[in-house]
Amino acid sequence: MSRAMFRETHTRSIAKAISWRVLGSMATMLLVLVFTRRLALSLAVGGIEFLAKIGLFWLHERAWDRLRFGKREIAPAVVWLTGLSGAGKSTLAVWLGDALRKRGFRVECLDGDAVRAIFPQTGFTRVEREEHLRRIGYLASKLEQNGVFVIASFVSPYESSRQFVRGLCRNFIEVYVSTPLAECERRDVKGLYARARRGEIRNFTGIDDPFEPPSRPELTVDTSALSVSEAGTRILEYLEQRYLRG
Repeated sequence: MSRAMFRETHTRSIAKAISWRVLGSMATMLLVLVFTRRLALSLAVGGIEFLAKIGLFWLHERAWDRLRFGKREIAPAVVWLTGLSGAGKSTLAVWLGDALRKRGFRVECLDGDAVRAIFPQTGFTRVEREEHLRRIGYLASKLEQNGVFVIASFVSPYESSRQFVRGLCRNFIEVYVSTPLAECERRDVKGLYARARRGEIRNFTGIDDPFEPPSRPELTVDTSALSVSEAGTRILEYLEQRYLRG
């Protein structure tokens, strides 16, 4: 669990102190009763102990909460999934986002299709793509600076754009989803590849617009050879080794 994301509140400390002292005081009262056979004395001793120690426990918890000793801040990262349309980026992003949230981290998923749905005027020429990705990269870097893990799934076909985003982020993990073009076309339920091959769609990555594979990605996964959980687990293990261990 991420200790950088959460802080012990006064209410939680009080609740923990009360629950612990109820158990402790009951044990004390039982011992006094066993040894003295005096119910009134056992109740009095237990009550005094309860009030005294609950205050000491609360002070102890608050003092430790303010000490940095033994704490390791969890540094968030930007996981950038790049690959052809239909490679499995969005599905993988959802799996990874769920896995990180279950561990208690704040996560934001930025998906290419979802963002374009909000800004449908965004074009597909190289200049327009690069401007679009620079804006997304800036947003991702700001989320990361505020303690949020970002999972970005964009075709992002140009090396220069991805390197620009890398330069904005503190911890940038480039994941090349290297699913082959033939498999991406087979999965294409919207028929976009077929339309692109007929010339109905221009500047379609992999058909009439190039995809520049990452030169040095942190990870490469092929969803035609790996299941979503297998590919996601590889990314999660990478994060575990470098960022998530407390």
